[in-house]
Amino acid sequence: MIRAIYPGSFDPVTLGHLDIINRASRTVGELIVGVLNNGGKTPLFSIEERVNMLNEVTGDLPNVKVMSFSGLLVDFAKHTQATVIVRGLRAISDFDYELQMAQTNRKLNPDVDTMFLATSLEYAYLSSTTVKEVASFGGDLREFVPECIIGEIRQKIKEQG
Repeated sequence: MIRAIYPGSFDPVTLGHLDIINRASRTVGELIVGVLNNGGKTPLFSIEERVNMLNEVTGDLPNVKVMSFSGLLVDFAKHTQATVIVRGLRAISDFDYELQMAQTNRKLNPDVDTMFLATSLEYAYLSSTTVKEVASFGGDLREFVPECIIGEIRQKIKEQG
């Protein structure tokens, strides 16, 4: 069985993220959605809130598990016994950075490979940053994020405004 990790900040999770999660979960035996706890950034949502949102929107996928992590991704892969890292590519500009990271990860742990999935065209423009910006101006989020988390995003933006 192939165990893979799909890492990210997921602040918040978008429909583009879910597209990659759904497609990757059909390709591997087990998919761990790794929510990065990056102390260098100030996220909109806490690590616990992001994990909870992801659990809610992936609850219908039996082979998907959501976990938080900090530190090196290859260390998390070793800890979870994952042999594949899944990365989504929105545009060619993503490829340079993602290839460099894949090669670095491979150097740090030769037992871990990276699998790239091209994002579906309908989500190629979408990022968590875009979602937060649209939300901050009161825009319609239904085309960007799962409907069940729109209220949570609106509340967080209101609290920080």
